[in-house]
Amino acid sequence: MNKIQEIEKKIHDFSEERGWIQYHNGKDLALSIVLEASELLECFQWISNEEAYEKNMEHIKEELADVLMYCFRFADEHKLDIEEIMLDKMKKNAIKYPLKNNKSHQ
Repeated sequence: MNKIQEIEKKIHDFSEERGWIQYHNGKDLALSIVLEASELLECFQWISNEEAYEKNMEHIKEELADVLMYCFRFADEHKLDIEEIMLDKMKKNAIKYPLKNNKSHQ
C-alpha cells in the first residue's frame, strides 16, 4: 500500500467510524469540495497574499486539509486511483501546454 492509499484508507475509516459514509455520494462530496475550497479562498479575502499567510496560515492549512479529505473521499467512493488520474491529467496537460524552447514558461 503506497502513501496515498494509506491516507485514503485512514480518511475512509475515520468517516466510516462516524457513520458518515452513507452521506458521501458523488453530488454531496463534490458540493463539499467546493464549499471547503470557498472557505480556503475566504482566508485571502480583502488582504494581500502575504498578509493572508501571515495572519491565516493555520486556518489555510485546516481548510486545505478539508478540501483534500473530501477529494480523497470522492475518489474512494468512486473507486478512482488518485495517483493514476493525476498522472494521466499531467500527461494530457504536457501535451496541451508543451514546454517552450526559451527559459520563460508562461
